[in-house]
Amino acid sequence: MIASLRYPRPSRALRPSRSLRPHRDDALIALAGLLGGLSLWTVGLHTQGDRLLAGAWVLLPMTVMAGLELLRRTAPQFALVVATLVLIADQFTSGSLATVLMFTDVMYAAVLYGTPAAARRIPWTTALITVGVTAGFVAWFQQPDALLIGVATGLVSFVPATTGVLVRNHRDAAESARLRAEQTTLLAEMDRVQAVTSERARMARELHDMVANHLSAIAIHSTAALSLDDERTTRDALTVIRENSVEGLAEMRRLIGLLRDAGDDTEPTAAPTLGALDTLVDQARTNGASSGLDITLDDRRGTSPGLPAPVELAAYRIVQESLTNALKHAAPGTVTVELDCSARALTVCVDSPFGDRPGPRAPGSGAGLVGMRERVELLDGVFEAGPVTAGDGGKIWRVRAELPVVEGRKTA
Repeated sequence: MIASLRYPRPSRALRPSRSLRPHRDDALIALAGLLGGLSLWTVGLHTQGDRLLAGAWVLLPMTVMAGLELLRRTAPQFALVVATLVLIADQFTSGSLATVLMFTDVMYAAVLYGTPAAARRIPWTTALITVGVTAGFVAWFQQPDALLIGVATGLVSFVPATTGVLVRNHRDAAESARLRAEQTTLLAEMDRVQAVTSERARMARELHDMVANHLSAIAIHSTAALSLDDERTTRDALTVIRENSVEGLAEMRRLIGLLRDAGDDTEPTAAPTLGALDTLVDQARTNGASSGLDITLDDRRGTSPGLPAPVELAAYRIVQESLTNALKHAAPGTVTVELDCSARALTVCVDSPFGDRPGPRAPGSGAGLVGMRERVELLDGVFEAGPVTAGDGGKIWRVRAELPVVEGRKTA
């Protein structure tokens, strides 16, 4: 029975307290034991016959044992050692059942509240003592009645010790289960926060990419309309402003509809694909005409097979954001959009003139570059953005992204 018992690491609730102040429950146990012993002595109920120390001597070990009950939780091992000596001393008196019962409780508490080493050692020790006492008295008396002494020894030592082991294991298992539940709850909360954060980042990228292009065009053309005193220029700027306002409002409504219908079973709105790049480039060309920008599209994908939807969406948004940045910051000149596709990756490259530009400019926050980089990282691709030297020696701003078209394979 003992060999099958396991001793997990004790929880804080089972470790001995550093304070020597008795626990309230221990004080109640000590008081109950003392009052019960006094009651048994008053009615003359003893566990043994005539002994060397008769009469009121039985109250001495009983009182000391009751005092040791106060230490059952704060100093369990010390209490057990002294209690064993007190129980031996009680054998020289007429004996009290209360003393024996309090000893069994001290034994139980020594295993339950003691150190792990003590909890492992005490049951084995009591088992050996029980076997030794039984064998010794049987050999001494050479009568079957001597077995009763071994049984009594086991009842006051081995049984409470093994009971303490079982209760300790049960409580430690409950504490371990509670800790695992707390860890599971913590991990679930971390997953939830991460999911919410990822969803918010995705929404921020979508909102920025869908609306920033229109708002940038509105800002630039409204500034031009206010700064140039020309009726035709003002009319053209107002036309562009109205078109971008309507389209931006439609994009906002579409995004709000997606958010409101996220829990419905309706079909999702189709995401933009590379097939709509011609329309995107034409719109950007119209918005950038007043700033001296010309936008060209060089699509060298040919008859490549269909791309995964996340790749097409990321490529479309990268081109869209690059054109928005060119509209905000590029110097007059030609903006080139190039697409090429191999067996491993789709390459998107957008070059725009780099340098100071005359006329109105829209402010930038840098969120566009962050969003593009996040999109590429989510697909395990490669992203580069910054000024480079062109073939003619001039400076251009290049945005280049390599998006893997085969799942699980990163581009070189």
